[in-house]
Amino acid sequence: MSHLMPDAGPQRVLAASNFVYTVGSGLYLTAGVLYFTQAVHLPADRVGIGLGVAGLVALALGVTVGHLADRHGARGVYAATLVVQALATACFVRADSFWPFVLVVCSATGAKAAGTAARSPLIRHYGGDRPQEFRAYLRAVTNVGISVGALAAGWVVQVGTLTAYHLMVVGNAIAFLVSAALLLLLPPVAPVPAVGGPRRGALRDRPYLLLSALDGVMAIQFKVLTVAVPLWLVGATAAPHWLVSGTMITGTVLVVLLQVRVSRGVGSPAAGGRAYRRAGGAFLVSCSMISLAAGLRAWAAAALLIAAVVIHTVGELWHSAAGFEVSFALAPKHATGQYLGVFGLGAGLAEAVGPGLLIALCVMWGRPGWYVLGALFALTGSAAPFAVRWAEDRRRVPRPHLAVPDARKSSRMNGTAIDIT
Repeated sequence: MSHLMPDAGPQRVLAASNFVYTVGSGLYLTAGVLYFTQAVHLPADRVGIGLGVAGLVALALGVTVGHLADRHGARGVYAATLVVQALATACFVRADSFWPFVLVVCSATGAKAAGTAARSPLIRHYGGDRPQEFRAYLRAVTNVGISVGALAAGWVVQVGTLTAYHLMVVGNAIAFLVSAALLLLLPPVAPVPAVGGPRRGALRDRPYLLLSALDGVMAIQFKVLTVAVPLWLVGATAAPHWLVSGTMITGTVLVVLLQVRVSRGVGSPAAGGRAYRRAGGAFLVSCSMISLAAGLRAWAAAALLIAAVVIHTVGELWHSAAGFEVSFALAPKHATGQYLGVFGLGAGLAEAVGPGLLIALCVMWGRPGWYVLGALFALTGSAAPFAVRWAEDRRRVPRPHLAVPDARKSSRMNGTAIDIT
């Protein structure tokens, strides 16, 4: 665990805040849907519709809140999103019909997406020379926190009473409030003065938009181990059902142990492009192996699935490292929140459509669908290096709205020249 503890100071405060937050997230990820279907007794299809609407709301908020974090101070904006998320989560206990459920889940999901964008300037500011590597630390911490939350949620599901589920909701909200309170230990980050050019420059940066889209397609892989593999394992293979937990634990442990190390090897946008390509190849191999588990004896299917999960997780490590690198390295410092908000659009769309796509391909279609999914990942990874080169070439061409402001204007604004590199 020592490699998950940054040096004392702002990095450790951010890591602690992230850990507390993800413990709460682990509670909800594991038992949130069950709360609304089993405890509140909402129909599963209505819950699915509400979550889909919430996903669309989240897509609309990331860029706007990221821009606010750049211009008005990231610490305060990020803390505000956590407070909103806590209040919305606490209101789950009152959401006993469809429309109140839609309202609170949209509020909570929107605040979550906004917080992800607002946190990005903090990561860049306090991440040192390599904020990408610090982001990898936080992802490892995230997996530990979610695992702890998932263990607590297992007790809730086992007990299955309304009181137990309400305790889960309250615990989730408290975790978000504590996470926000820990941010008060951070020195505030000064707002970044605006430079000339469009207020939504990230939405006009076509190479960055393309990379965001490619990363979004690749981000569907995050749902493979949580949606497609459990359904395939139970419905199409002879592997023991308890292996569903085994696959999740295998992936989580590998991410905790290896994410930082893998990210250290991806030190430039070009390296990020190559990591995307390797990730796509790994996903193609793992998807093919998962499909072949159907029809095998139980022990053979179990062994093949575990091996496939290991390969898939290696691809996940490369994919995450690539995303950390290109999203930060190709975003101008004066618009980190805005650009990272745009980069999150692809992943948000994958969150909304990924489960349905995986069910249609891998569960309803069956074995051919796994091959199609693997090919989709491989083609996406192969396109990424070309998109990275386009983005780097575009950044080498001087653009008027990215030029360094006149020194006299800079001194009138804040006494120093503005760093926009």
